[in-house]
Amino acid sequence: MKAVHVIVEEIIKKSPFLEEALAEGLINLSSLSRQIKNEIDEELGKDVKIGAIVMALKRLSPRFDPNFQIKIKKVVQKLGDITVRSKITYYTFENSDSLIERQAELLRKLKGKKDIFFAFSQGVYETTIILSDSEHHDVDVLFKNEKIIQESTGLSSLTIKLPSENSDVSGIYYFILKKLAWEGINILDIISTMHEFTIIVNDENIDRAFSILKNINKSI
Repeated sequence: MKAVHVIVEEIIKKSPFLEEALAEGLINLSSLSRQIKNEIDEELGKDVKIGAIVMALKRLSPRFDPNFQIKIKKVVQKLGDITVRSKITYYTFENSDSLIERQAELLRKLKGKKDIFFAFSQGVYETTIILSDSEHHDVDVLFKNEKIIQESTGLSSLTIKLPSENSDVSGIYYFILKKLAWEGINILDIISTMHEFTIIVNDENIDRAFSILKNINKSI
């Protein structure tokens, strides 16, 4: 039979946000114990005391390595400028033998156009193209014989410059995405290079997302 602390740990790990909040001391342990008590009772087939659950929760937190937090803080404090782009459309096509040729034609048309937003990623079964609305006509013409899976409009992008040491510290992306997720901001896509990190969001979320990223170095 499993011990109480093992079951408690399994329950907490089902929710990364709950685990994080617990580690940061943001949750009342007694209230949380009452909330998860029924699940523990059912798993063990007996009535488990609230005090036992509280003790098991205390064993789980805190778990953060202070040195890890310091490394994260140093990188976050060096985050660079944030660039916002609006009027973006998100296309997803089913992969085909001709799709790469259509992409090559699109690239030739985009050559020299420095003011547009363009990104694409190819998966096993589908390919996504994220492009400024001004190029909508070219997509319609070039990809008219391709099978489109999804087309989403009314999008914006947020690009934040990353310091060179970001690749040597784990958890940077998690730290950024966690802040956005806690605020209920839905991210449609993520695009990254070595020193740039871009998220695609709906226009309605762009102001809040920008505010979060702008002040992210104040939250650690």
